Amino acid sequence: MAQFKAITANVEVCGAAVLSVVEGMEEFRSVALEILAKHRIHNPTKQSWHKQQDWLDAFRLIAEKIGPSTLKAIGSKIPQTALWPPGIKTIEEALASIDVAYHLNHRGGEIGHYRFEKTRERSGRMLCDNPYPCAFDAGIIKSTGVRFSPNDVIVIVRHDDKKPCRQKGADSCTYLISW
Repeated sequence: MAQFKAITANVEVCGAAVLSVVEGMEEFRSVALEILAKHRIHNPTKQSWHKQQDWLDAFRLIAEKIGPSTLKAIGSKIPQTALWPPGIKTIEEALASIDVAYHLNHRGGEIGHYRFEKTRERSGRMLCDNPYPCAFDAGIIKSTGVRFSPNDVIVIVRHDDKKPCRQKGADSCTYLISW
């Protein structure tokens, strides 16, 4: 599936997740709100719902005008702003819970997945087959790992360049994670 293109036209995303744009662009809050409004997302709240395609269109504009580092910063805010399943105690549980959180924050149709697989004692792999941009997913994965790991643990996330990539028209991206 292509980046920036909703899988199902009637999918909606929760305002709690949409607020990550505002949080990720905190120094440019007015610009973030302007970009969202330009794409029919006005005054998002934690309880509001918005068309996923509108949100993806806002991501596309951010990618084109501001760059992927901002998309990564927005993704890094998702674990703090979006709805998240309770009771997570380990980094492995946290990384596996990204897909659950993803589905909690969307409704109305097919949205894809975040599929975590532990590969070694302190490493794993995440397959992302969803319409979000690569940098956004990298931000989510890294900040989720950091949020749910002990303070002395360094979390490293890198795109697996040996695997397909949505930026190149593939249906998914794969990330290698170590901690």
